[in-house]
Amino acid sequence: MRAMIFAAGLGTRLRPITDALPKALVPIKGHPLLEIAILRLKVAGCRDIIVNIHHFGQQIIDFLQRNDHFGINIQVSDERDLLLDTGGGLKKAAWFLRDEPFLLTNADAITNLDLHKFYQTHLQNDALATLAVRKRESSRYFLFNPAGQLCGWSNEKTGETRLSRAEDSLQHLCFSGIHAISPRIFDFFPKDQSVFSIIDTYLSTSATERILAYPHDEDIWMDVGKIPQLEQAEGVLDQVLPKV
Repeated sequence: MRAMIFAAGLGTRLRPITDALPKALVPIKGHPLLEIAILRLKVAGCRDIIVNIHHFGQQIIDFLQRNDHFGINIQVSDERDLLLDTGGGLKKAAWFLRDEPFLLTNADAITNLDLHKFYQTHLQNDALATLAVRKRESSRYFLFNPAGQLCGWSNEKTGETRLSRAEDSLQHLCFSGIHAISPRIFDFFPKDQSVFSIIDTYLSTSATERILAYPHDEDIWMDVGKIPQLEQAEGVLDQVLPKV
């Protein structure tokens, strides 16, 4: 099993911590977010991981070296010259991920979601992508039909709605920042763009391809993008951090 961790974010909402530290190395009770993500993927069965870097990227390289890459094969996708957004970042790492379905996760998604089960469900459904989603309050939602198939996206703040399939009944679910993806996704990426969002690709391909919801409302999940959320995450770390 292979995986990619998005660790290139600027972490502007975590300033002043991220004025001198990459977001992925912000600690929760002494454990950097990147360490938590790597250990969770390792316990799930991943032995090959690629991590993209941008903001204070050398600190992440040094962190991986100090920890002997956590005993597995961890590569770095260097975006220090240009931050490529989610689709562009994945496209640059395609050389590492083309051979088999893979997991993709944000470094700041704190959860006890069973990643092995999530991956196996994706394989069984043979979808282009499977997206971990939850019922929660947000300004942006993925729209799924009753069969759990992606049909669109909406932004409650702006009123924008983008539909790829005409459906009468759509469920609004929030994305948890965790994907299982077929390497066929690379066939749908724009050939002439290096900076783009993977959400745009999901919306354009969902008209003809199966992109499925994976609800996980029973799990712990937190986006630790702000300092108060970091403090809240300390209370659930013992349930999230694997025992390895």
